[in-house]
Amino acid sequence: MPRPSDQVLTAAQMRAAEQALIAAGTGVDELMQRAGRGAAEWVWRIAGGRSVTVLTGPGNNGGDGWVIAEAIRQRGGDVAVVMAAEPATDAARNARAAYGGPVLGRDAERHGEVFVDCLFGTGLTRSLSGNDAALLARLAGSHARRVAIDLPSGIESDLGLPLNPGLPDWDLVVALGAWKPAHFLMPAAATMGAVRLVEIGVGPVDGAARAIGRPHLSAPAADAHKYTRGLLGVVGGAMPGAALLSARAAQGAGAGYVKLFGHAPAAMQADLVADPAPLAEALLDKRIAALLIGPGLGRDGAAREALAVALSEQRPMVLDADALVLLGPRSLGEHRAPVIATPHDGELFSLERSFALDGSGGKVERAMALARAANMVVLAKGPDSAVAAPDGRVAYAPRGPSWLSAAGTGDVLAGIIASRLACGTEVFEAACQGLWLHSEAARLAGPAFSAGQLADCVRSAYAACL
Repeated sequence: MPRPSDQVLTAAQMRAAEQALIAAGTGVDELMQRAGRGAAEWVWRIAGGRSVTVLTGPGNNGGDGWVIAEAIRQRGGDVAVVMAAEPATDAARNARAAYGGPVLGRDAERHGEVFVDCLFGTGLTRSLSGNDAALLARLAGSHARRVAIDLPSGIESDLGLPLNPGLPDWDLVVALGAWKPAHFLMPAAATMGAVRLVEIGVGPVDGAARAIGRPHLSAPAADAHKYTRGLLGVVGGAMPGAALLSARAAQGAGAGYVKLFGHAPAAMQADLVADPAPLAEALLDKRIAALLIGPGLGRDGAAREALAVALSEQRPMVLDADALVLLGPRSLGEHRAPVIATPHDGELFSLERSFALDGSGGKVERAMALARAANMVVLAKGPDSAVAAPDGRVAYAPRGPSWLSAAGTGDVLAGIIASRLACGTEVFEAACQGLWLHSEAARLAGPAFSAGQLADCVRSAYAACL
């Protein structure tokens, strides 16, 4: 079960968690004070003493806005509230009564430095009215910096979908109580700059997803050698460059020995070993801790045979790229060792057809359905990535640099994950660790990198976790 600070809760889970706090004796007003004053700390930091405008709606998200405004007023800040609607809950009315600053109507021409959106929060399922959408856009456009509290108004919490066209972008989004799926899922996540969490005392929630954070890795044991650290086999194919990229990344992600199965390409690095023996013969080595197959594999008869041979071995395995297009229920029929699949959107669709799934729901629901149907961990990758396990565990990856949208970066990711698997990391954790290391390597690489440059930064990303 994830720590409370790492939980990602659906709207229903968040409501239940708040009700649990209330049932345990924490009043709604107290929860609103915790949320609002915690959010005010972030607003105060971004305002830096400059003027602040808070837009409040009728519900408890609006109540949080009244608390934020009062906290800033008490600090001597220049703050005003634009009230879109009268408070409609007791807690929001109490927060309104406690506010001692100026209150403006919807038609007020308010300009300033920082705009704080507290119109609607988690749980919104309908589009904003035309008047509310216009008010939100006008105030967002008349302020230099924009902050959304909990979720930007007009965003569906569980799927990350905009309920209105043309919603504003945000410099900062302050999540209240727990992360929500929309903080990680496209297209909503693309509108959010920095995201921060204010805790209000929410405890562990059964079945909660988690946000992927920095893994805690360790140096090899004092008596370690290359085999105890893990031997990873990378199966080559028709396009050897992709497998080489995967192997290059894997060497920096913890495995003690990375071996390429297939003939050595002319451009292969000197510290990588190639085994040209027939694959079935090469896989007789019992020291192999994990396999990666798919990058550069091809889709012809030889590729199908290689995949079948690899899956006949009961070893932990990462399936990527071409292997995912060739994979079907029969392929996995006799394989009992852990498997991680790393599909992008097109490969996910191909796998859904192969496993007779209808592809309904959002990205995470689709990954969960495939994980159950195929009994494998599914890393649905893209500008928003999530990991789903057959036992129901789900993890969301924070947004990585957009520079990852380059050819070969998926091969690098597969190599990192396979390396973590060869080290003996539990299969779900290996996928999560791989995603974090991949994103950190991209951050370290800086802008406009190639896949090879990304692979070279993996070791530095790994070092950051020691």
